[in-house]
Amino acid sequence: MHMSPMRNPPLLSYAKSSALNARRPLRIQTYPVRMKLIPCASSPLHIESSPLSSPSPSTPCEKDRYRERRIGRNGDNGGGCGDSGSRNSRAGDSGGVEESWDRSIGVEKSEGLRTTGAALTLFPNAWIALDALGVSHKLASYTPSRKNHVTDLDTGEVQTVSLIKANGDAVLHAAQHLIYWKALLEALADELPVHSIRFSSKISAIDTQQYEGSSIAIVHIENGTVIKAKVLIGCDGVHSVVSRLLGLSEPVHSGRSAVRGLAVYPQGHGLEQEVRQYVGLGRRAGFVPLTDKEIFWFFSGTTPAKGTSLAKDPEEIQKEILENYAKDLPPIYLDVVQHADVSTLTWAPLMFRYPWNVVFGSLSKQNITVAGDAMHPMTPDLAQGGCSALEDAAILGRHIGTSFKQNGHVLVPKEMSEVLSKYVEERRWRVVFLIAGSYISGWVQQGGSGWGMKFLRDAIFYKFIFPKMVSYVNYVDCGKLDF
Repeated sequence: MHMSPMRNPPLLSYAKSSALNARRPLRIQTYPVRMKLIPCASSPLHIESSPLSSPSPSTPCEKDRYRERRIGRNGDNGGGCGDSGSRNSRAGDSGGVEESWDRSIGVEKSEGLRTTGAALTLFPNAWIALDALGVSHKLASYTPSRKNHVTDLDTGEVQTVSLIKANGDAVLHAAQHLIYWKALLEALADELPVHSIRFSSKISAIDTQQYEGSSIAIVHIENGTVIKAKVLIGCDGVHSVVSRLLGLSEPVHSGRSAVRGLAVYPQGHGLEQEVRQYVGLGRRAGFVPLTDKEIFWFFSGTTPAKGTSLAKDPEEIQKEILENYAKDLPPIYLDVVQHADVSTLTWAPLMFRYPWNVVFGSLSKQNITVAGDAMHPMTPDLAQGGCSALEDAAILGRHIGTSFKQNGHVLVPKEMSEVLSKYVEERRWRVVFLIAGSYISGWVQQGGSGWGMKFLRDAIFYKFIFPKMVSYVNYVDCGKLDF
């Protein structure tokens, strides 16, 4: 089959899964394809792939192509000597040239769709974003939590906040749905056409080049593949390659770390659909039922002294929590930890980006931007890491989709710089608040039981500050993505 040279590079989303960040990439990858922002039969995707061994070039044209493959770059945008090749193979195959129709693709480091991580909490703002993306109906079966019980570990006092109105309806500004991590990933991935995600694709370098008066991104994969893209969206987690390209500062350690996991009760746990939290000096723990047989639980606390590494073996993590960090917590919490499915356990430092670095940093450059943890890593104290990444997806999709629609369903490279700038400015101050609010929330709740901190937490923070934080966090206008 004869394929013409590339004229319009694709929209590209780069994702790198990790134990805590696998969710953000797929959310961002989902929207362009589902909304059909990119399909354009006149514009093939061009990927240059360097074979491990190639026949010796004979003609001048073949010599030019051979040189381009050897240096891992396609300097003439697939033109020059004519057709880039006649083979159509998947990215990652060893050798040849790939061309396919213009579309959105996700470049994923892992070999498959990783589902590392147990569960996550979706607040109303996440459901607004999921509605905009058109997948909320797939997750509607999860029951919201009814109450939130917060126990002071030093005094034993318990504060209870109702999350359900008297008539049984969930309070809009406080409703929390705990869902399977895997369920969210699959709901989003199912919206993508086959082969939209390119697995086993680790990026080795990213640069840009001018194309018809505008900038396009040149992405080099370790296997020799080169992808040219109209838009590059970095959804590659806390230690983002794309954020470094933009010049963003590295995330910093909050001084705390967290363990997360699932507890399994084959015969059922018999607990109500309620959140239980325990706060004390330098630590916070809690759990909430996911199903009638599974419970999501967590423990966060001050990271061990410098030189002491976090346990990585799941059984060692469970042992550390039971015998050291949480040994004096209530029996009900210890029972949950004892029932942990160790394969779900993770223990990692809590990282965040300083808010002022987001205020003054470059969140986009020409046709390149970031989303999710790559833009705004934050501590989990407002449970907004995944929720805000869903917001990013919907809002970025709206901005790109608007341009796409206005240009006759064609993605125009020269407009992408302005489009991404609008997305960044819409997101900047909201995510600054989320980063700062999450950090403050964690600091107050784990600040100890001295009278001053206790007064600040119980009399001021929980009664006045936290409700206002939640009210602000839980509403976002994602707009309509009806393209």
